[in-house]
Amino acid sequence: MTKYDVIMRPIVTEKGVGKKESERTLCFEVRYGANKTQIKHAVESLFKVKVDDVRTASFEGKLRRRGRFAGYRPDWKKAYVRLKAGQKMPEYTES
Repeated sequence: MTKYDVIMRPIVTEKGVGKKESERTLCFEVRYGANKTQIKHAVESLFKVKVDDVRTASFEGKLRRRGRFAGYRPDWKKAYVRLKAGQKMPEYTES
C-alpha cells in the first residue's frame, strides 16, 4: 500500500479547521484497513512534516433508502494527526 492509498482526502469541516488552528491537528479520511504507523509515514512523506501523535476513529456505514431500495454506505475511518511543535502547518484546499 502506497502513501497515496492510505490517505483518501482531507476532511475540511468546522470542527476540523478548529482543531487545525488551535491544536495543530490535521484531519483526514483514511483507508479503512490502514493502521496508525502507515498513516504517520504517509503524512510525513506527503507533507514533509514530523508527526507527534495519530488518533483514529472508525465509523460504520449508515442505512440509506431510495424509495423501496435500501442499502448501506461503506464503512470509513478518520485520522487526527497532531504535528510536532515547530512544524509548519500544511495548507490544503478542497475544490
